[in-house]
Amino acid sequence: MRFLRLGLGIAIIVQSVMANNWTMGILGLLFTAMPVFNIGCCGTSGCNTSTKKTSETTKDISYEEVV
Repeated sequence: MRFLRLGLGIAIIVQSVMANNWTMGILGLLFTAMPVFNIGCCGTSGCNTSTKKTSETTKDISYEEVV
């Protein structure tokens, strides 16, 4: 995903320079800075879910054979 974003950002910058559209160049810089600095919508490891920590230990389960 980072390489896709980097390629998209570079393509936007090149197109904006060729068209002399500097407002799109700023958007290209944003798309290029995101993969370079490893930031995104959630930031670095911001989308991780929290794990439930319990102090309870696991219990052995006994099974009965049914005939």
